[in-house]
Amino acid sequence: MKFEDLLLEIGGFGRFQILILFILCLPRINLPMHFLLHNFLAATPSHHCAIPHQEAFVNLTMEEVLLISIPREPDGTFRSCEMFSQPQFHLLLNSSLQPENNSIIQHCQHGWVYDHSQFTSTISTEWDLVCEQRGLNQATATFFFIGVTMGAVVFGYLSDRFGRKAMLLLSLVCSVVFGMLSAASVSYSMLAVTRTLTGMALSGVSLIVLPLGMEWVDIQHRTFSGILTSIFWSIGNMLLAMVAYLVREWHWLLVAVTGPCLLSIVCLWWVPESARWLIANGKVKQAHRHVLRCARMNGRKDFAVSPEEDMPLTTYAQRIVLRWEHKKPGGSYSYISLFRTPVLRKISLCSGAVWFGVAFSYYGMSMNLTGFGLNMYLSQFVFGVIEIPAKIIMYVVVNRAGRRQSQAWALILTGLCIGANVIIPKPFTSLRSVVAIMGKGFSEAAFTTVFLYTSELYPTVLRQNGMGYTSFVARLGGALAPLVFLLDEVWRSLPEVTYCGVAVCCGSVAFLLPETLNVRLPEGIEDIE
Repeated sequence: MKFEDLLLEIGGFGRFQILILFILCLPRINLPMHFLLHNFLAATPSHHCAIPHQEAFVNLTMEEVLLISIPREPDGTFRSCEMFSQPQFHLLLNSSLQPENNSIIQHCQHGWVYDHSQFTSTISTEWDLVCEQRGLNQATATFFFIGVTMGAVVFGYLSDRFGRKAMLLLSLVCSVVFGMLSAASVSYSMLAVTRTLTGMALSGVSLIVLPLGMEWVDIQHRTFSGILTSIFWSIGNMLLAMVAYLVREWHWLLVAVTGPCLLSIVCLWWVPESARWLIANGKVKQAHRHVLRCARMNGRKDFAVSPEEDMPLTTYAQRIVLRWEHKKPGGSYSYISLFRTPVLRKISLCSGAVWFGVAFSYYGMSMNLTGFGLNMYLSQFVFGVIEIPAKIIMYVVVNRAGRRQSQAWALILTGLCIGANVIIPKPFTSLRSVVAIMGKGFSEAAFTTVFLYTSELYPTVLRQNGMGYTSFVARLGGALAPLVFLLDEVWRSLPEVTYCGVAVCCGSVAFLLPETLNVRLPEGIEDIE
């Protein structure tokens, strides 16, 4: 007897499952508020070289001081990273004149002056992460995703070894501790370390929430549960835009996005451990208690234990559990088990490539809020809004066209939209915005599908290891995505071309994966092979 047969008896989608999914959606809201926080935490406002005061400047306005002290770009704006070695007073007579040679131009010598009209402070203004230090600014996001990458490996293994709920609680507690330490950072090094550890902790939340909910839900409602959980990511996206708009100081912004984890820690008390995991690890008595609780909440009276019964383990529910778990738990599994057998090896390699492409293109778009002609707060909010209809449409599509086709085409279309914006001229801001929003919708559709798809591809005994491995590969993509923006110094459109090519290639790999629509969740490796 499979666990799905047991779910039919106790209720595969009743009050019990709805309560679990609602509670697990709370930490899901918090994830994008950290994963996409770099857009606001490390935002770089307009800036120019600081000009030391001179007596000759007494009768000049600030605009005139800048005119004679800082060279201009071809579009007339002042350069951000260069200044004249000596004031060029002749420019007061004719500002259109250009210096005869570049020998009088030098890098900023006295720091920078920032425009604080949009941000009170960011880490860029705090530690001057501009110009030659621009790479360190982008590296902040990379450090975070390196932490997420390491966390995927650690929590993927630990949640299969010690249980889903215990590791989810640990990751939430660590997220609060390291998130608050990040807010208290007094140096760039301290911020880099604490953001890396925060990413490692949050990786456990990202990894465990969906499988823990899915393992309590029947086949018919598995897609709905995956989409519902994913929608709360989009809600977190929109909330990030509003929180960042209200909190313009980076220390307090970190506090504001970390605080909600405390509510998730409290609510986790009402979430049970996965009965599938308990049974697979031989903890049948604990599974029995949770099964009875599920049956009672779902109104299945046949499974209720009456006070007169001296031996509650002889109830009908326990007998089903015992019949289902007729063998002793198998040996221990590790990430190496994902590559030992041929079919599982193919699934692991292909799903890893798909996850890399999904994360690489998603974060490439999500961290380029100013590149599509909209205000960055509005871009963040619109990108969150567009994800919700994309998820709802995917709910229909994955049940009609199947997981494989949906995954492949969502990722390929994401790449094509990114590529289209390379061709569309900059002045066509409205068209570029529409194409970008469509691309963001396809990108989110690909991310929504890949979480659901992957959790169905791997057997229960290896599901968290599989999710940990694919999440590890995805976070490599997330870590590389912000660094690709630095390629604009080679060719202005090279970052977009890179995102486009990777998305199309990885989307094509999805056609090699097996279909899982209306297929029972595999319990052991033999079910896969």
